[in-house]
Amino acid sequence: MRAHDGDRLVVEGTRVGSPRREGEVLETHGPDGGPPFLVRWSDGAQCLVYPGTDAHIEPAAPAGG
Repeated sequence: MRAHDGDRLVVEGTRVGSPRREGEVLETHGPDGGPPFLVRWSDGAQCLVYPGTDAHIEPAAPAGG
């Protein structure tokens, strides 16, 4: 999994009824944009994340568009 600063990390709920988590990738710490990612979650919390198979990246909107 690769990301860029400003992309969104989405982690789907792993159990029925558990909500998905969404956050902004603030920094990538692995080679070539790989994990771990410093993420600011929608609730304001920040942490380093090694995403699992239940996660995907949504690219940031292009600048000016």
